[in-house]
Amino acid sequence: MARHTFKFRGGEDLTTMGACWFVSYCYYKKLNPSHLNWRKPSTYANRISVFNRTCNLHKYYLERVLEMDLTNLNKNRIELNGIRVKEMVRELLSNWDLSP
Repeated sequence: MARHTFKFRGGEDLTTMGACWFVSYCYYKKLNPSHLNWRKPSTYANRISVFNRTCNLHKYYLERVLEMDLTNLNKNRIELNGIRVKEMVRELLSNWDLSP
């Protein structure tokens, strides 16, 4: 089966990280260091590497995640439902200029 890749700028990298994983790790880094759902996949070290080299796209990625279908966001393996993922995105974007 072919790998689904997001069809927007930097989509290959977001696909590698996973949209929900990306939101979870961004939330951990910027707003809540006690949030650890991002640690669930054994591949998190590789995902962090991709996260670190795509800093210039992070806000753009968050905006794209807001446009994603809840059904697809619910399919993540880090135990976050799509509604919670979008809530986290909104919180991140509303604090974007305040967070490190």
